[in-house]
Amino acid sequence: MMWEPRQCVYRIVLGCMLLEICSHYHAQGLNVCMSGSATSCEECLLIHPSCSWCAQEEFGRVRTLMSRCDLSQNLQKRGCEAYSIESPRSTSRIVKSQPLSSKGSGPTQYDVTQIMPQKISLSLRPNDQTSFKVQVRQVEDYPVDLYYLMDLSLSMKDDLHTIRNLGNKLADEMSKLTSNFRLGFGSFVDKNMSPFSYTASKYQDNPCNGYKLFPNCVPSFGFRHLLSLTDKVDRFNEEVQKQMVSRNRDAPEGGFDAILQAAVCKDKIGWRKEAFHLLVFATDDVPHLALDGKLGGLVQPHDGECHMNEKHEYSGSTKMDYPSLALLGEKLAENNIYLIFAVTKRLYVIYKNFTALIPGTTVEILDGDSKNIIQLIVNAYNNIRSKVELTVWDQPEDLSLSFTATCQDGQSLPGLRKCGDLKIGDTVSFNVSVDARGCPAPGTKQSFTIKPVGFKDSLEVTVDYRCSCGCSHHTQANSSRCSSNGQYTCGLCHCDSGHLGARCECHEGEAGFLYQGACREAEGRQVCSGRGECSCNQCLCYESEFGKIYGAFCECDDFSCARHKGVLCAGHGECHCGECKCHAGYIGDNCNCSLETLSCVSDDGQMCSGRGNCVCGRCQCTEPGAFGDTCEKCPTCPDACGTKRDCIECRLFNSGKLADNQTCQRLCKDKIITVETLDTDDSSAVLCLYKTENECVMKFTYSEHASGMSVLTALKEPECGTAPDAMTVLLAVVGSILLVGIVLLAIWKLVITVHDRREFARFQSARSRARYEMACNPLYKQPITSHPVETDFSMYSKSYNGAAH
Repeated sequence: MMWEPRQCVYRIVLGCMLLEICSHYHAQGLNVCMSGSATSCEECLLIHPSCSWCAQEEFGRVRTLMSRCDLSQNLQKRGCEAYSIESPRSTSRIVKSQPLSSKGSGPTQYDVTQIMPQKISLSLRPNDQTSFKVQVRQVEDYPVDLYYLMDLSLSMKDDLHTIRNLGNKLADEMSKLTSNFRLGFGSFVDKNMSPFSYTASKYQDNPCNGYKLFPNCVPSFGFRHLLSLTDKVDRFNEEVQKQMVSRNRDAPEGGFDAILQAAVCKDKIGWRKEAFHLLVFATDDVPHLALDGKLGGLVQPHDGECHMNEKHEYSGSTKMDYPSLALLGEKLAENNIYLIFAVTKRLYVIYKNFTALIPGTTVEILDGDSKNIIQLIVNAYNNIRSKVELTVWDQPEDLSLSFTATCQDGQSLPGLRKCGDLKIGDTVSFNVSVDARGCPAPGTKQSFTIKPVGFKDSLEVTVDYRCSCGCSHHTQANSSRCSSNGQYTCGLCHCDSGHLGARCECHEGEAGFLYQGACREAEGRQVCSGRGECSCNQCLCYESEFGKIYGAFCECDDFSCARHKGVLCAGHGECHCGECKCHAGYIGDNCNCSLETLSCVSDDGQMCSGRGNCVCGRCQCTEPGAFGDTCEKCPTCPDACGTKRDCIECRLFNSGKLADNQTCQRLCKDKIITVETLDTDDSSAVLCLYKTENECVMKFTYSEHASGMSVLTALKEPECGTAPDAMTVLLAVVGSILLVGIVLLAIWKLVITVHDRREFARFQSARSRARYEMACNPLYKQPITSHPVETDFSMYSKSYNGAAH
């Protein structure tokens, strides 16, 4: 076959083009930009943040369309001028940044700044990430507004008596923490309707009618605002002394109705914008929740608005249902209110669970008669101000945010947005990374707010998207560069219907068999990889039910990449020409490996409890014997007994270094079983013991069940030496004295007896010698001489007879 010179030149040019493309592919590899399906500048920007587009007209005349989308350095090497390269980057710009304040009261109290910066503007390219730094400081001597919300049901009558002089005492204590303190007061009982309260006519004026233990009380009510926030604390005492308790029918109270009204009726309550807001909720029973109102026929959900009438009472009590936990949390956060649950010990666990669902809340144990209420409030205030936690409001769905906290120890903690164990005046910082996952409609501007929990201060972040190219603003319709058959934009022709080719020079249906070599990726390969047709020296790829087929030679698709558990690129990446291009935060051939470390952080803040490494978002334990999601379980580790001891002390005896309520509940989640006698023969359990402060010995065992649950089995009470009974001691002492006395008497008697016997023997011996002398001595003469006496009885006889007469 003979070819014309013009055809030969065209063939040579095409051959050189293919040779250059093949050599480039072999030298560079199928990089993410060139392996994409970009046929325009905007599509190129969406492939990857590193991709750039060359809008230079002469560039790519003999190249495929995709060659314009490449890495910036590759485009320059191939002759694209730097000014013609479109490669927008994500940027952040600080709009407002006032310095952090150091003190909250005084002349500058209305200009206090606790977060820096205050406004930031972001320009985001899709899948590109930018970051900024946020600093937070809790200033000293910040004004405090405290609203005391008290349950006035009948069971709280002794508490009412206790707080009659609360105002002055609380003001004295709070003056040690702030010089600007205001106090308010409100009360609640429950909805005044059946079945929540007594509604019979005889109970209308006195629900306690017929109740012998407490015969007089006031009608029940939902919520009653009694004293707006004021610095005249004597008025608090006056209002409390006027109050009387009421009586409702069921055990739960209507406290959540009262909390919501105290939060949203901010003008009537008197919340100051420039103050720390504390709402103390004191009760001895559980609250009614959303949907409980249906028991009384209340089907209308709570609207979250203020409904306080001229009598300062909640007018919607018998019209709307109780509020939900979500609504309560939203309104508290919206009005920067810290809620303190002051509840009795038996309710602690219930309200502790509420704190996990309502941000910015804490729970403290209230004595039965509220005598510890002042110390409780001070402790809660110090606890709240010892931590900083960031929240995000109105986050757009196509934005991904990640946080890294830098607390007082200076260590970076990826994945965390809070710091604890702070002192007032400490400054902490957070690095916030923002990633746009896609492009909204052109011209869309979005915003979100970053706000520390309970603070009035916030950071406003505005976002616009860099999804378009500058060259798109110079589009030419029916351009001569496109044979007047299409529009010219960013160096390319977009042909009108019925036209094909790099310059729209071909018509659909024209034969191109002589030029099909330009549609082969290499000699011997199929035309358009067997997945398309060659038309006007270009491949038109077939459609596929599995996805999109694309590329200069239809060599690429978006469905032939590696999968994880049947999901393409594990759902965390995009398939580009047989290779997974992972989203930010994921790596691996199939993008199943997460770089997120938050799931590896144990409750104590350590990575994998300090016993392993975080790999693909999961802990791989390196300490022998350690296991669990964060390697937190390790009965055989040297520190196991010491770690579990702290939990035993705080959970069972409310003592030790974890005695703080929130710390104990957060770190100590093991099941604890108390027994009278400890079984120490179980080989699968580790025996632990320690000496308590009062010199007793506490014993417990630590084991892991097959279910994966950690179980601590402990004695109910430490083993102590039993103190002797006083009477026993007394009898023992008296008995000992008597016994010693008897023994001494016996010894004395024995000594005297021996002595007497010796003396008697000596006497007998002397006596025997004396008898011998009287009987045998010839010189011895008796000292007594005997003489005979003769008596004349006749004379006596006569005398007697004469006397008788």
